[in-house]
Amino acid sequence: MTEPAITLNTDANRFETVIDGITAYLSFVRLPDGNLVYDHTIVPKALGGRGLGGKLVQHALDWAAGQGVKVRPDCSFVKAYMERHPQYQPLELA
Repeated sequence: MTEPAITLNTDANRFETVIDGITAYLSFVRLPDGNLVYDHTIVPKALGGRGLGGKLVQHALDWAAGQGVKVRPDCSFVKAYMERHPQYQPLELA
């Protein structure tokens, strides 16, 4: 099975993937200092059970690392993901 493409939608301030016409996404707010607040991870029920939430978070965190910015995980799913994956903890905005 092919991995779904995750894209950055700059107009909507979110990372998203569309499967069978249904969109799952992780939204963010850019802070004045350039850092990011990851505030919502949304995976519609029809797309549940595929690990999309984790894939969205991993992609978004890797993107932030590549941009050299920190992340404030206001979304509990993002926060839990970062706690379970210590390699992402240095990205957390204090």
